[in-house]
Amino acid sequence: MYKVVSSLSGRGAALTGQFCCSKFHLGSGALCQKSAFKYPPTGLPEMPPCNFEPEEYKGMSKERMMEIRRLNCNPMTMKVTSYKKPVFVHQGFMQWLWDVDGKRYLDLFAGVATVSVGHCHPKVTAAAEHQLRRLWHTTNIYIFPTLHEYCEKLASHLPDPLKVVYLTNSGSEANDLAMLMARLHTGNFDIITFRGSYHGGSLQTMGLTSNAAYKYPIANGLGCTNTMCPDVFGGPWGGSHCRDSPVQTIRDCGCAQDQCMAHDQYIGQLKETFATSVPSQIAAFFGEPIQGVGGAVQYPKNYLKEAYKLVRERGGVCIADEVQTGFGRTGTHFWGFQGHDVIPDMVTMAKGIGNGFPMGAVVTTPEIAASFAKGVHFNTFGGNPVACAVASSVLDTIKEDGTQQISLNVGTYLMMEMAKLRDKYEIIGDVRGKGLQIGVEMVKDKASRDPLPPESIAEIFEDIKDMGVLIGKGGVYGQTFHIKPPMCITMEDADFFLAVFNKAIHNYMERR
Repeated sequence: MYKVVSSLSGRGAALTGQFCCSKFHLGSGALCQKSAFKYPPTGLPEMPPCNFEPEEYKGMSKERMMEIRRLNCNPMTMKVTSYKKPVFVHQGFMQWLWDVDGKRYLDLFAGVATVSVGHCHPKVTAAAEHQLRRLWHTTNIYIFPTLHEYCEKLASHLPDPLKVVYLTNSGSEANDLAMLMARLHTGNFDIITFRGSYHGGSLQTMGLTSNAAYKYPIANGLGCTNTMCPDVFGGPWGGSHCRDSPVQTIRDCGCAQDQCMAHDQYIGQLKETFATSVPSQIAAFFGEPIQGVGGAVQYPKNYLKEAYKLVRERGGVCIADEVQTGFGRTGTHFWGFQGHDVIPDMVTMAKGIGNGFPMGAVVTTPEIAASFAKGVHFNTFGGNPVACAVASSVLDTIKEDGTQQISLNVGTYLMMEMAKLRDKYEIIGDVRGKGLQIGVEMVKDKASRDPLPPESIAEIFEDIKDMGVLIGKGGVYGQTFHIKPPMCITMEDADFFLAVFNKAIHNYMERR
């Protein structure tokens, strides 16, 4: 049984502000009264209260915003707009968002796993304001303290020999830069990544990205090869002991102790890629420790360790894309690659690095950096003083607020409870992830593991939003719900979401 607790505990309650109304509006406009929720759900879950009062919205009408969105914003903006009834966001604070009508939402998507320590976190906001009053911008042709303070602090969070920092403006830019550096350093050209991956939308990173939705019908990504993703739920091989996750798959496993057939088979596929699709010497291998956009896909234990060895034997460097998994989100470690017991040659990062401020980075070794110094690399906004001040405050806040531990505790709890829902509902095929990087794969049925159709996903997605929770969706077929909240959520928030998710699935099953 899930019980919604009536008070918000922990750090968030003490931050500031007046108490905001915690009643939850029904579709008819009536208020839902407080109660306990059991299976099957009979009423709407009630949000935990919060100690923050948003400003009253007095700006542009929703109709006018949609008109401008259609006429002046690029057409892709309309294409990616979530929900039949879109959310018009006005203000955010920690794990909460408010729309222009004053309705509050629990944000469990964090702007695509980007808001790491909380919307408008007071400490980070104060750091930005302080820097804005001192110096907005200068480039690194001059020496200014915030750049050097941040580079030293970021490097201290990475193992040797990963100590040289290149600051960029986005994850796509960081991955594009890493591709160039790998090719110059190795003298080779070909780069391997997983099917289903997303590494950016630039002309070069489009080749790394292996998802048709992000492809354009032009020549792109020359020299990029996609190999089979070692997905132990959706792929041809997998069992119930394969992955480093609190929740394993529902698939049977007949492997002997310390043996993993799935690991061996997927490594065999990588070897086949080496034998058939690339030259004998390659430039790099890109891999997210947990696939983000691809659906929070996790690999068999020790797969990355073996893959790194095979790549290095062929002259390549190993690149960990930590754009979504970095900065404590996986809970057990600060970086996702640490959970695989590997040390990459380059680490790319963005999103949570600045809590939503546009920023990215590549961190690499002195040896690779020396290879890249043969030409002039210059980035006007990379290392901007405000960006560095914000990112430095994010690192401090992660430590001071204990967000990595929150990710581990709340994330593990969420996954374990979601696994109970998986066992209850035929359409929940898999629950996976680590910390607050969680994927819930929806299926037609557990026997086939075929993806639940997009229209069904959209129904459930909309229902969850209408009950006051924002989540994401992704995967190659759009079949996976993403739960990647700001790393400040509480157990009360988790219980609220679990009650909402249970009711949304229950509603869908009744309609079906």
